[in-house]
Amino acid sequence: MQVREMISAHPDVQGSTADALLKFIEDAYDCAQTCTSCADACLAEDMVADLRQCIRLNLDCADICAAAGAMASRRTGSNEAVLAATIRACAEACQRCADDCQQHAEMHEHCRICAESCRRCAEACEQAISQVQ
Repeated sequence: MQVREMISAHPDVQGSTADALLKFIEDAYDCAQTCTSCADACLAEDMVADLRQCIRLNLDCADICAAAGAMASRRTGSNEAVLAATIRACAEACQRCADDCQQHAEMHEHCRICAESCRRCAEACEQAISQVQ
């Protein structure tokens, strides 16, 4: 991903980047893709009815991660309060998704991978909040 290169080239940034925020952007997009893929894999499982809540949490997490990553990528102007609230919501969605996927991790490898990605993103959220406020 070229997050650092793109943001440091932004005229309003002039090379000054916030490392925790950049890591968050990368982890948020990674988590969005992983959660989308996990939801799709859950749909292919024979026990799909038992994975309905997992699928819901995967898709909610993917949506908020993608939105938060996009918002954090914007450098023109500022909207710190809304960005911080969105990153907090992202952390909450990631934690809930990780907890649910972990319940299926022994049976479904895709859920184990997703839980790890969600935990990594939740941690990146916590680190990024301090650079937003």
